[in-house]
Amino acid sequence: MKKLLLALVFLMTAPLMFAQGAPPHGGSDQPYAVEFYYKTQWGHQQEFLQLFLKNHYPLLQKMVESGRMLSVKIETPSNHMTEDARWDYRVTIVFKNSTLGTTANPDEDRLIKQLWPDQATYTREEQRRFEILLAHWDLPLTDITPAKK
Repeated sequence: MKKLLLALVFLMTAPLMFAQGAPPHGGSDQPYAVEFYYKTQWGHQQEFLQLFLKNHYPLLQKMVESGRMLSVKIETPSNHMTEDARWDYRVTIVFKNSTLGTTANPDEDRLIKQLWPDQATYTREEQRRFEILLAHWDLPLTDITPAKK
């Protein structure tokens, strides 16, 4: 009976002991970072960047000003990569917390209309920005750096 009970306890706890997956996110009041990767069609990298800086970056800046986001950083690789691993731009956004980083901004539509009164041009240019994308992916990050002792 003892062996059966011990085996049952082991079977129930084994998945927890051997579980592997993403580490838990920080507390709800901790900063929450997400990297957004963009891979464009060859020859369209500058066009994409110009449209991004004109039609999306100002919105991100407004969200930083509002306190929803803590920072926005735009980067491009210095050297080339293999085609399957290639990305052209990485935008790292640090949100105030994970709730703000994983929920829609209720003010976004209002801000878009405020920043770009000519909605027809804005819509056309945003459509073009996404037409020249080959791939886009988002990578939420979890800081697992050990605390200083």
